[in-house]
Order: sequence, then structure tokens, then C-alpha cells
Amino acid sequence: MRRIGTGGPDPEGTTPRAAEDAAPPWTRTGRTEPAPGGRAPDPGGRADGAPGRNGPGGGGATVTTGDPDARWLALLMHAAFFLLLGASLARFLMRHPGETRTPWIIALSAVLAVLYLLGPVLGSRPTPRRVAWLGVLVVVWMVLVVLAPSFAWCAVPLFYTGLRILPPRAALALVALLTVFVVAAQLRLATGFDPNLVLAPPAVAAVATAVFVHMQRQAARQRDLIDDLLRTRRELAATERREGTLAERQRLSMEIHDTLAQGLSSQQMLLQAADRSWDADPATARRHVLTATGIAERNLAEARRFVHDLAPADLAEGGGLEAALRALAARETAQARGTLTVRCHVEGVAAAPLPDRVQSALLRIAQGALANVTEHADATVAALTLTHLDDRVVLDIADDGRGFGTGDPHARPPEGVRGHGLPAMRARVRQLGGTLTVESAPGEGTVLSASVPLPHTAVTATPPAPPAPEEPE
Repeated sequence: MRRIGTGGPDPEGTTPRAAEDAAPPWTRTGRTEPAPGGRAPDPGGRADGAPGRNGPGGGGATVTTGDPDARWLALLMHAAFFLLLGASLARFLMRHPGETRTPWIIALSAVLAVLYLLGPVLGSRPTPRRVAWLGVLVVVWMVLVVLAPSFAWCAVPLFYTGLRILPPRAALALVALLTVFVVAAQLRLATGFDPNLVLAPPAVAAVATAVFVHMQRQAARQRDLIDDLLRTRRELAATERREGTLAERQRLSMEIHDTLAQGLSSQQMLLQAADRSWDADPATARRHVLTATGIAERNLAEARRFVHDLAPADLAEGGGLEAALRALAARETAQARGTLTVRCHVEGVAAAPLPDRVQSALLRIAQGALANVTEHADATVAALTLTHLDDRVVLDIADDGRGFGTGDPHARPPEGVRGHGLPAMRARVRQLGGTLTVESAPGEGTVLSASVPLPHTAVTATPPAPPAPEEPE
């Protein structure tokens, strides 16, 4: 490369003033201007302003259609590249008309433009084909810079294209190579040695590269954070679904235990008793069969209601919890055929209708408790007492059966036989924020008490009446 003295023509025949005008604006002495295309190099290292290696931008990257701002910025970078390329070609043709190298300059400019347009066809991922495309693009640009130094204007889009496509080390090597060619082109156009032309392009390239790498890593961390957040949300949703499924299974198991299972157990006992007395006492056997038939009809109604909306059939008939408890007491008394009498008492008046969940839970507890009395207690009298208090409702189930002590094996049914009685009752009361207590002693019967707090909206306190005025004596 030959050096041009002061006042002599440059390789493209430019004057000293023209040489400064031909240099890229951001490397001119004494002032700082935006990069080609009317905008400064993007701090994120991408032409469209969006961080990432495979996003839209200059260098033939695919235009993103999901973000309108990114699409327009990418189109702006593409337009800037072709504008710089066209301006460099026009300057050469105006300064060097009729030279022998002019056809080569025109042909190489056309090849560079076509290669740049092939970028979107090859996709945005750093595939071998796209890396080869970038290599050919850079080689053609280098040849153009050697023949006409003013084509160094097109280096900035190639910077970001290389940083976006290549691995970090290869991208840094490419940036260094492009910077060397830019410095050489500026020195060829200069009228003498200028430290600013030697130091400014490497400094600008280093800052742009550092900012690009930083933004790229920050974007990667943000993507990882978003992925972690999405994964956590999916795991949380799956956990909530599993917990909901388990809760629903537990509820269904309690519903089945307190309705169908109790009825089937009673039917089994009655049919076994009928089978034993069929020959000796046919009348008693028929009564047992008729009672089992009534229980089967009731179970059928429970099953239909269970399938429909899982509400107790007694509550669905209307009348509320009091009517349902009275119907339950009458039915259990009729089914016992004189061996057990069940009474129902209601104390107090509800200040407001009980919530459906409370009514359903208390009725199920009463059904389960009476089933245990029938099967295990050998009682003759049982009593259901529903008490309405200001802030809670209490259901007591008492019997005069054999009772049990803390060490009695009958206090807890054997595992695998009937393990849902008391645990199911406790679970129902616990779900409503209440308590379940059992008091019993051998030979003294059993009292089961379920206490459920009422919502604040259901408590309507009556304000005290104002004192009557005293009459004068």
C-alpha cells in the first residue's frame, strides 16, 4: 500500500477534504456522528434493538413478525446497508469515470447485494450454510474495500451480523479483521498520518462488541428466568391439580362410605339374618327381606342423587337439616324393627339458614354415627340433638350401648375392614373449621359431638331494646 503525500490524489482521486468526507462519519476528526443508516450502533448488539443471536437485524437476518417495532428496526438496518452500498458505488462512479476497474466494482457490488439478500433464505440460526454465507459476504466486501476504500462504510452491519451468527471467539476475530480493514481504508484515504483514524475504529468496535456481548448474556439470563418462571407455574398448577384430585377423592370416599357402604352393610346383615331364620321363622325372614328392600330403595335414591350433584337425598327433599335428621331417625327406627329407637331433638332456632356444606356434613356425620350404633353398640335408644347457638351449631349423637374405653379394641375398627367412620367424620368437621369429640366408657354408652362454627354473616345479633321511659309518680 503506497502512502499519499499532502495535496496528492488518493487512490480514488479524492481531494483532502473529500477524503475526510469519504471516511465513515463516526471516525471523522473532531466530531462524533451516528453510524451509517442514521442511527448509532445498538447497545444490545443487534440492528433491531432486541437482544439475542438469532433475532431480526442487519446482515440478512429474518425479520420478526411478532414485534412490530423489531420488524421496522430490522427493515431500517437493511435499508441502511443498501443505502451505504449504493452511496459508495455512486461515489466511485462519480470520482472515477471510465476506469478499467469500474466493471469489477459494479460486479462485486451487485454480488455483495445479492449475497446480502440471500441471508433470510438461509434462516436465522447459526448453521454451517449460514456461516459459509457470512464468510463469502465478508470476502466480497474485503475485495471491494481493497479496490475502493470508501466501501468501508458497510462494515457496521457486517459487525453485528458476525456477532449474531458466529461463536464468541470467532465473532471477535471477525470484528478484529473488519476493523483492520476499516483502519487501512481510512489511512489510504487520508492525506497523512492521523492517530484518530488509527485508534477510533478499534475503540468503537471494542465498545460495541462489549455492549453486544453484555446485552446478549443479559438476554440469555432473562430467557432462563422466564423459563424457570413458566416451569414453576406449570409445576404449581400440576401440584394444585393433584391436591384437588386427592381432596375430591377423599370427599367422594367419605360420601360413598356414609351412604352406599352403610346401606350395603345393613342389607348384608338383614339378608344374613333372613337366611338363618328362613325355615324356622318365615315371617321374621320376610320382614328382614322387606327391610333390606327398603334400604336398597333408599340407597338407589342416594346413588342417583350422588351421581347428580352429590347432595344428600334427605336434604334434596326440602325442609332443611332438621327435617332431614327427623326423617333419618324415623327411618333408622323403622329398620331396627323394635330393637333400636332413635329420637331427634332440635334446640334453639337458627338465626339464618345454615350453609349447604354444613347441613350436608352434619347429616353425613349423623348417618355414619347411627350406622356405627346399629352395627357395634348393641344399643336400644339413640338420640340426635341439634343445637343452634349464636356462633355455632352442635350435633350430638348419644346411645345407651355398651360403649368402649381407650384400650378397647372396638374403639378403632380393624385396618382394612371399616376404617372410614370416625376419621371421615373428623375430616368433615375439620374442613368446616369445627371439632369432633367422642365420650364413652364401657357399659355407659357413647356420646359423639360435632361442633361447627358459623360464618359471621349468619350471625345476626339482635340489638338490646332501649329501656322504657319511667313514668312520673
